[in-house]
Amino acid sequence: MKSRNSALLMAIAMLVATIAACAPAPTPAPTAAPPTAAPKPAVTTAPAATVAPTAVPAPVAGDVYKIGFVSSVTGPVSSLGIPERDTALMLMDQINKAGGIKGADGKTHKLEILTEDDASDASKATLAAKKLVEQDKVVVLIGSSGSPASIAMADYVTAQKIPLISMASSSAIVTGADGKEKQWVFKTPQTNAPVTEVQADYFKAKGITKVASIGVNNAFGQDSRNAMKALLPKAGIEVVADELFQPGDKDFTAQLTKIKGLNPQGLVIHATAAEGAPLTVQAKQLGFTVPIVHNHGIGNIDFINLAKESAEGILFPIGKLLTYQVLPDSDPQKPVLAKYVKDYTDYTKGKPISTFGGHAWDAVMIAVNALTEVGPDAAKLQAYFDGGKVKNFVGISGVFNWTASDHTGIAKESLVLVEIKKGTWVYIPPAEYKNFPDVK
Repeated sequence: MKSRNSALLMAIAMLVATIAACAPAPTPAPTAAPPTAAPKPAVTTAPAATVAPTAVPAPVAGDVYKIGFVSSVTGPVSSLGIPERDTALMLMDQINKAGGIKGADGKTHKLEILTEDDASDASKATLAAKKLVEQDKVVVLIGSSGSPASIAMADYVTAQKIPLISMASSSAIVTGADGKEKQWVFKTPQTNAPVTEVQADYFKAKGITKVASIGVNNAFGQDSRNAMKALLPKAGIEVVADELFQPGDKDFTAQLTKIKGLNPQGLVIHATAAEGAPLTVQAKQLGFTVPIVHNHGIGNIDFINLAKESAEGILFPIGKLLTYQVLPDSDPQKPVLAKYVKDYTDYTKGKPISTFGGHAWDAVMIAVNALTEVGPDAAKLQAYFDGGKVKNFVGISGVFNWTASDHTGIAKESLVLVEIKKGTWVYIPPAEYKNFPDVK
């Protein structure tokens, strides 16, 4: 029994020893850092590298867009052609400085307007058009200053299927003998019919029932005279004489003497400045005291400079440019006209404003809009012009709406009646027609 107890005690002792051996050793106290040891610096994490912003890709440059431009820089119609050319070059400069034309292809295209002088000659206008189309490869033409040259160019572009925008007024430029609009031809000036309508309003307000007429024997004069003969009789106004003179004539005394003997109550003149000014001078010298009413062919300072004191009291319908300051602020053309006046004056270093330059502004900007939308494809450009895309376009000559049946797109609402007074133009409100001219 005793031996069993001894064995049991030994077993217990061995178990205790085994447990003690397996127990974890006690954690020693931390050793203090030596008092002279410097503290370790904190670890600083380097900031992540800044990612450079993605660069905006430069615009892709496309082919140059070319417009052919024909005007009469020399010859009898140069007072129209020079401001037209200057306006076109001004717009080319402005557009290219602004980055060019952003095309429908997403590319940026430099605009090149190639100018030619037709010397106020219809045959030279056709040759200029031929060069621009066949040699310079333009896809749209603008020109020319005069109606005869524009009609000649119209025949050429129709054969070539290249769109033309004329800066002349005869309805025959855009309308064929069949009464339909020529497919490839458009224009920016008012036709002569609405000009005659304003003249008729004036004569009726004055109580004038009998007028005489004298006009240049070319497409412009013929169109103006045709409108007069069609519309004035309907307004109760008799045309007692319809005299002609040839382009370049300087002496009109025979026709004016004949007219004066008929005692008309008013005189209507169909001419541009080159012939219209000396004709007016001679009428005043012959003692005409009745109202003298021109058409819109004298809408520049050249007429005033040539006619001098004889220009006083002359009346004519014209677009709003010459008297834009008096327009109400609600008129959509007013800011466009004001900007054009400033831009043109700055660009030409003070040259006087001309409504003919305005016709060029309209033509170039309509062409640029079309190139932006459809690119340099002649058929697509024609479809743009003809298909109602030129809609409510606020221009210098009016607010344009070209359609398949109207390739002019502006009418009587774009015109005002003005009087030349003290070397400038004065707007006449319709309610005041009866009181003008107020100078002799």
